[in-house]
Formats: sequence, structure tokens, C-alpha cells
Amino acid sequence: MRGILLAKFKMFIRNPFTFLIFTGMSIGFALLIGGTGGMTTINVPVYAEDNSVDDSIIGDMLDEADAYSFNWISEEEMTEQVSNGKAEVGVLLQEDDFQLLVGVDSPNAAMIENTIRRAYVKKQQQEQILEAANPTTEAEEKTVLEELQSSMESPVFNINTESFSSTDAVVYDNTFHSLFGFTLFFVIYTIAYNVLPILIDKKDGIWDRIILSPVKKWEMYVANLVYSFFEGYLQVLIIFLIFRYWVGVDFNGRFIETLLLLIPYVFAIVALSILLTALMKNAQQFNAVIPIVAVSMAMIGGAYWPIEIVESKILLALSKINPLTYGMEVLNGVAVYSYPLKELLYPISILLLMGVVMIGVGIHLMERRHV
Repeated sequence: MRGILLAKFKMFIRNPFTFLIFTGMSIGFALLIGGTGGMTTINVPVYAEDNSVDDSIIGDMLDEADAYSFNWISEEEMTEQVSNGKAEVGVLLQEDDFQLLVGVDSPNAAMIENTIRRAYVKKQQQEQILEAANPTTEAEEKTVLEELQSSMESPVFNINTESFSSTDAVVYDNTFHSLFGFTLFFVIYTIAYNVLPILIDKKDGIWDRIILSPVKKWEMYVANLVYSFFEGYLQVLIIFLIFRYWVGVDFNGRFIETLLLLIPYVFAIVALSILLTALMKNAQQFNAVIPIVAVSMAMIGGAYWPIEIVESKILLALSKINPLTYGMEVLNGVAVYSYPLKELLYPISILLLMGVVMIGVGIHLMERRHV
């Protein structure tokens, strides 16, 4: 068994192109369709008629804004960016007022206006407090501002806001859905094409020659299954590591749990590949069936769109026997809904049951047909 695994790993090192292609496609589609989980900001060109505005509390609040990136440029550059469509909205700041230069009518214009208005309101509040305190020197004015900042950081009372939803409410996160969907979809191809050599070797009589050696038949099956599982899980691991540490998706603080709970899904796909290999007579049939099965599983299982929007009872019934459905349920339960482990035992047990049944049936058919 060690010899077979070693040979597989050497072949992988010499020819990793299929693995790299499917890994790259998963990352590319997830980035293009899912974005980066809200990590991107909207650029807003800003021009200040008075340089003191930039150095005031208004400039500080705009620089600290999370949703928008306010870029301080000249008036000509701001006008050019808005007119050319490079920016949706431009902002002209005055000492006590501001104006918006709207190039594209979008909801961002109203939100940008509210952000800037809050900055001016805070500036007016600060000016009124200074007027009431009536500091006579610059040091006294600085002391008043420091006390004001200290009081704002330690208010007399706090207001906590919380939201609630019903138990059957659906939470949709485009970044997580695209990442999970395309990862689970493309890993089907990676695992399936690693199981395919079993069919080719049996067809070419290589297995019959290996059986004559000290290697036992169960060792041959286990070696191939372990290697297929390893390569499939490695692909998922690389994709999630890239999104965690390069893109910045934090998986809601449950990254390790997400990786561990992926194991049942990868195991189920290995089992499904074994079953398909047992049903096909040659590699040509297998290559024709795999894209059909993978795309159908992705569409029915909710990889392309949320399964909650599907109304067809037939498709919903088919999704119950689809491993990808339960894989998406596990990943969304961990990263989106923050379910505890006991809430995820049902889809995990279904995946393990599917894997055991499909491996058993697949190996039985292989041995019975002598393919």
C-alpha cells in the first residue's frame, strides 16, 4: 500500500496541472462572483475649498469611514472623475456646508450625503461646546476638546442594539455562498479524475498483475481512496487558506471548524466517484458522465444559487440525495449561521452514511463485474 501511495504522490508532483487548474478556477469564480466579503470600499473624490476643513474633525471622520474611501484631490480632478464615470459621486466641502456632484444615480449618493452630514453636525456640536466653555487660551481650548473626547469615549450610559429573526429565516451571504459553492463543485472533478485510474488499471489488466504480488486487494483500494481524499481535501484547504489569509474572509471566527467539518463531504465525493467508476465500462463513458453529474449536483444542491429559492418539489426531493446539498448546509451552518456542532450532526451523519453506502456498493459492483 505504501508503494502505491508513493507512486501516486510522485505522479502528482510530476503532473499537478489538473489539480492547479481546478483550484485556480474555484478561486477565480469565487472572487469574481462573490467578491471579498465586504472588504472593498467605494472611492469618493473630495475637494475642500478651505484647507482647514481637511485638518478639522470633518476630515478626521471622513478618513475613518469604513464603507467609503474619501480621496482628497483637486476640483478639476474630481469633476473629471465624476464626468468620466470613474466615480459615482464627488464632494465639494466648504467651511460650513457641502455640495454633492452626482454622476450616477445610485443609493450610494444618499448614504455618502448622510456620512458627510454627520461629520458637519459633529463639527457644529464641537463649536457650540467651545463657545459655551469660552476658553481664553489655546491650551484651555485643547483641554476642553480633550475632556469632550474623553466623555464621548466613556459615556454615562450605553445603548445596545440587537436584531432578531425567526428560526426559519434565511441568511444569504454572497461571498460565502460563492466560495462554498464553487469549492464544493470543482472538488468533484479533482476527486473523480483521481479515482478514474482504478477503472483504467482494471481495464488494462494492471490490477491482475498487482494481485499476483504480495499487495492485497484491499490495500490497493485503500491506497487509491486515501490518495483521492488527500488531493481533494488539499484543494479545499488551499482555497480556504487563500480566502482566509489573503482575501481576508474570517469565516466568522470558525475557520478551523470549517476545515474539519469538510471531511465528511470530501469522503462522500470519493465514495460517489467510486460508485460512478463501477457503473462505467470505460474511461470515455466516465469522462462524459462526470460533467453531467457534477453540474447537476451543483444546480440541485444549491451551489449556484440558494436552495431556499427553489420551489419545485421534484428538485427539492432530488436535493435530499445530493451530497453537495449537505455539504453546503454544513458550511453555511458553521460560517453563516454560527450553529453549534450538535446542530450540524444531521447533515454530517447523512454524508457519512452516503459515503459508506456508495463505497460498499461501488466496490461490490467492481468485483462482481470484473471490470
